[in-house]
Amino acid sequence: MCAFDGKAAVSGLKSRLEERLQVLEAYTIEDELDEQGDLATLLKIALKNEAEASEIAAYWMPTTPEIAIKLGFARQVGDEARHYRLIADYLESQGASLDGFDPLAGGYSPLFQALQKLETTVERLSAGQFTREAIAVRRNDLFIGYLERHGHDEVAAIYREHIQPDESHHQRLGVSGLEQLLSSEVELARAREAMELTLSIADEMKQAARKRTGAKALPGC
Repeated sequence: MCAFDGKAAVSGLKSRLEERLQVLEAYTIEDELDEQGDLATLLKIALKNEAEASEIAAYWMPTTPEIAIKLGFARQVGDEARHYRLIADYLESQGASLDGFDPLAGGYSPLFQALQKLETTVERLSAGQFTREAIAVRRNDLFIGYLERHGHDEVAAIYREHIQPDESHHQRLGVSGLEQLLSSEVELARAREAMELTLSIADEMKQAARKRTGAKALPGC
């Protein structure tokens, strides 16, 4: 019997993920957020995303037995908290008061609640670092393009120079972790199901945010 090839399995997941992202995260020029878009509102959405990303990694860390993955989650906790501070500092420098602002006042997002229920490292990596972070990288690329086209160079640089490198690192943790941990068709099926769960919920959340804000180029996930 041939040994299960984790790298080949992840390669298949990556192909499926890319297919879905091309559909879910593709926009034409006409679909962009126009200059009347409220940048502060978008960045406050980003603050909630960063807060939840930090907290879910912290929530998973104590019950993750694999030390390399545990430490990866630990790094992500700090990375996402730093992103929050960078965005908050930018908003305050532009005169947007965050006094009394609580990004989690309305409760946790449906995606956070779904991620919180995942129990195995394979499911967590697939839904979180592998898929959620891939969506974040794709959306941030679109958002950076919007920012640069409309003269928001300072915040674009924050995303390009600080946030995106970290998000890409987190996504690589998902890839490498799955390559090491996937050892059967059963585990692959769980990883695939977790990936599809994140894609489905993230798209529903994006559509809901569009209706609230009019934004079509949302940062993060």
